[in-house]
Amino acid sequence: MSKQRDKLRQRQKQQAARAPAKRTALRRRARAERPALAHNLSQSILDALEREGAPLAPDELAARLGVAKRERAALEVALQALLTSGALLRNRAGAVLIARRIALVAGRIEGHPDGFGFLVPDDAGPSISLSHAEMRQALHGDRATVRVSGRDARGRPAGTIVEVFPRPARRIVGRLRSEHGVLFLVPEDRRIAQDVLVPPAKGGVRVRAGQVVTVELIAQPSLHAQPIGRVVEVIGEETDPGIEIEIAVRKFDLPHSFSKSAVAAARALPEALRAEDAAGRRDLRAMPFVTIDGETAKDFDDAVLCERDGRGHRLLVAIADVSHYVHAAAPLDLDARERATSVYFPRRVIPMLPERLSNGLCSLNPEVDRLAMVCEMSVTPRGEIARYAFFPALIRSRARLTYSEVWRMLDSGAPAPGREAVYPGLQTLHAVFKRLTEARLRRGAIDFDTVETRMLFDARGRIERIVPEPRNDAHRLIEECMLAANVCAGKLLAERSHPVLYRVHDAPAAEKVAALRDFLGEIGLQLGGGERPQPKDYAKLLEAIRARPDVQLLQTLVLRSLKQAVYSPDNSGHFGLAFDAYVHFTSPIRRYPDLLTHRAIKACLAGARIEGLDWEALGRHCSEAERRADEASRDVENWLKCDYMKDHVGGEFSGAVTGVVPFGLFVTLDDYYVDGLVHISELGRDYFQFDAARHQLLGERSGKRYRLADRMRVKLVRVDLETRKMDFVPA
Repeated sequence: MSKQRDKLRQRQKQQAARAPAKRTALRRRARAERPALAHNLSQSILDALEREGAPLAPDELAARLGVAKRERAALEVALQALLTSGALLRNRAGAVLIARRIALVAGRIEGHPDGFGFLVPDDAGPSISLSHAEMRQALHGDRATVRVSGRDARGRPAGTIVEVFPRPARRIVGRLRSEHGVLFLVPEDRRIAQDVLVPPAKGGVRVRAGQVVTVELIAQPSLHAQPIGRVVEVIGEETDPGIEIEIAVRKFDLPHSFSKSAVAAARALPEALRAEDAAGRRDLRAMPFVTIDGETAKDFDDAVLCERDGRGHRLLVAIADVSHYVHAAAPLDLDARERATSVYFPRRVIPMLPERLSNGLCSLNPEVDRLAMVCEMSVTPRGEIARYAFFPALIRSRARLTYSEVWRMLDSGAPAPGREAVYPGLQTLHAVFKRLTEARLRRGAIDFDTVETRMLFDARGRIERIVPEPRNDAHRLIEECMLAANVCAGKLLAERSHPVLYRVHDAPAAEKVAALRDFLGEIGLQLGGGERPQPKDYAKLLEAIRARPDVQLLQTLVLRSLKQAVYSPDNSGHFGLAFDAYVHFTSPIRRYPDLLTHRAIKACLAGARIEGLDWEALGRHCSEAERRADEASRDVENWLKCDYMKDHVGGEFSGAVTGVVPFGLFVTLDDYYVDGLVHISELGRDYFQFDAARHQLLGERSGKRYRLADRMRVKLVRVDLETRKMDFVPA
């Protein structure tokens, strides 16, 4: 009997010892399953409401889903997320229901400078028009639910706002104005059509009319009241040099201050390379790499080198090894991911990385040792890449060259003083460029030969003049080298099936192709390829118009017919470049997708794989950040151009029609490279009909026709710095 009691006690001790380990294992499993549970719970809520076909109170919903009391907190979190996104609504009785089941559409509001707006639905459905009256209770960028209530004057769906979702603390930049002693802010973002009342400060920031400030909203707009804000930052006076950039930074919500942790991490990096940094790398410091960039460039991502290799060439493209210093999920990486790209303004750059890295430790500056990821390519006499390899290396650039400097040497056939040592390498690079270009032509890639412009400034930061900067073979040489390295990176990652952000450029939409063909037919040109033209068909068209005086305008029209390239983990190829797999590898100092490409290549070389990233979300974020940067740069350039032209009001100029819209013509001035609007009401006493297919305005009575690319003499009558617009009338 005693033996049985002893066995029972021993068994109880063993069970007690196993219990904590079992509870620990269960907790670990629960933590691991938590993200999946949150997603599954949201979907389960939607499924339950669909099955019910009627609103459910939270308690009823919990019962339908079999949610235990200890899981109610997770249910509430999932419910709140669905309510915030607009997928669900709560009725007056407190029950939740699916928004689309009661004909409500959730989405983001986009305002228009004229006061009306649109709801852009989350489900990618057609935009819903919102009247001036409806927009009084919402601001551009708000999230809302809308009920479709009819059609507007143009036949588009029109709606009424049902609910504007709770907004986070929102800041708006603008200029302070005063009327009858009342201070208010006129937002710089003209899509916010409502002024913001600014009550007198009580011990806060002291301000006055004429200043540029940032306000934080303390009262949201409603049908019967304007928004109210308090000043949280005085940016400066309207006439301060560089104020246009400070405005754009805040207007487009550009991250412009690095986090304290990122600054500390950058400061902790060494001034120069350490011996351990070079471990496991090929030492290529004896090879004569050079960098070729613009005159004002300060961050040098890439260095190039080319040698004869039998009848072909050995091309090496060395790219700054940013990933050696910027580790995934570290403070520097989190800041870089948020920015996603450097933003380039005239006379100022907002870098993706702190300058200690972007202009220093990572930049391939001349005559200093630097870490690089190298793409080595064997190029055949036909310009095809027969073999390629990627590897980490240690390099030392021999010279920092500029495009104009290199082109002068190549064009003259002689080295510049002091460049004798690097000149033979430039000749070899030029030779491989010609072969790569021949391969591009055979492939049928689209090549736009555009004319860029450069602003020249005086000591006060105002434009003195705008000058053209045509592309030359030095620009094209570097472009071809970068394309070759990028496509090799794309091939490697596609072959290894490793996730990455591809640079995707889809085929043009059928309606865009049809509209382009209609216009080309009017001027005796045609685009081949039938219903689905290929890149080579566009390339043939561009070659046919290259010698025409209106080539720049026609190129712009062709470009507008194409889709915008985006970042995506789904590889559907690059239509414009005629590549099956294409990624960005060559600019990790200034583009986050390139940094991700470097990490993916290193993972492949190590036989590993990057896990745990939401590549879809990263692709959307990087694409949106790229567009935001472009919009901000364009906004500043337009402000500077208006500031430049305000002293020319009353002057007459020659130009060309570069845009035809229902309300008038956009004319770009010769020699000034600025454009403005000739409103339709200024074209004469006639009714002008807009023909989108032919890009023209046609007078009903007079038969007078204004078309794209027409020459026109105009008079500048008005410049508006706040809206960045210029108005012309026919001279």
